[in-house]
Amino acid sequence: MRLATRENGKPDGELVVISADGSRCLAAGPQLPSLLAAMEDWKAAEPTLALLAQRLEQGEGETLDPVQLLAPMPRTWQWLDGSAFQNHADLMQIALGHDPIENDKPLMYQGMSHRFLGPTEDVPLPSTDHGIDFEGEFGVIVDHVPMGTTPAEAMKHIKLIVQINDWSLRTIAPVEMKTGFGWVQAKPACSMAPFAITPEHLGAGWKDGRVCLDLEIDWNGKWFGRANGREMSVGFHDLVAHAAYTRDLAAGTIIGSGTVSNANYAEVGSSCISEVRAIEMIRDKGPASTSFMTYGDKVRMEGRGVDGNSTFGAIEQQVVDGSAR
Repeated sequence: MRLATRENGKPDGELVVISADGSRCLAAGPQLPSLLAAMEDWKAAEPTLALLAQRLEQGEGETLDPVQLLAPMPRTWQWLDGSAFQNHADLMQIALGHDPIENDKPLMYQGMSHRFLGPTEDVPLPSTDHGIDFEGEFGVIVDHVPMGTTPAEAMKHIKLIVQINDWSLRTIAPVEMKTGFGWVQAKPACSMAPFAITPEHLGAGWKDGRVCLDLEIDWNGKWFGRANGREMSVGFHDLVAHAAYTRDLAAGTIIGSGTVSNANYAEVGSSCISEVRAIEMIRDKGPASTSFMTYGDKVRMEGRGVDGNSTFGAIEQQVVDGSAR
């Protein structure tokens, strides 16, 4: 099943079910006005949404206008982002000269959840001096997760999978990290691809709590990377259990994988500029040569299955001057 949110003038938009080929949709109706509302009673909402999906496969529905689509969940109670790709962590640690983190727990921070940018929205940022970077990753949306949920139990709480661009401001991040209080200014609003999908829809692309798809990324029309999500050092179920260790997770909580990264990066490329810069610093034993983004730069991200078909739809965005906002 594939879900999306259509613009309707309200903060949470209108929940719609999408046909398998992505061309048609049916509104979920007033009883399920938004994806957040559906998540809060997923057990009741899922059968209704599944029936709409069946009707779509029988040829019903209206033509989908992609321009009207927002992020699948334009806002929610909580956004938690992990760093679950060890290759990315190792590269960054070596390049920046940091000591390894002595910790057997997954890395995770809590970010901004009251606004997720839609797949084609411009991205307003205050200065090109801040080291503007994209970060391609996958994420999951959970229903209510009780405190103390184990990784095995966490699997059943993962209801939807999404594709995310976790925007980062790299020159601000080290300053905030040194405070020990985490990121605020370095992490503006994230973006989401248009479709949220159920794990079953992924088929073989969902294995051991990992999204085993290539994440194709172009920067200013040039190929940048196609790392695969299968190399997570821990699965999403482990991240969910980690987040729920001392607290309940509200239904609609989104948890990210962190930057998708593969050990064979020389072949498949990367999912963020910072990793490319780290590779350059290690290879050349000096400063990086690749610059961060500037106003007018465009990035495109699209997860693809083994059949080559688009899974979540594409994120296609441009960075713009937000200093006057």
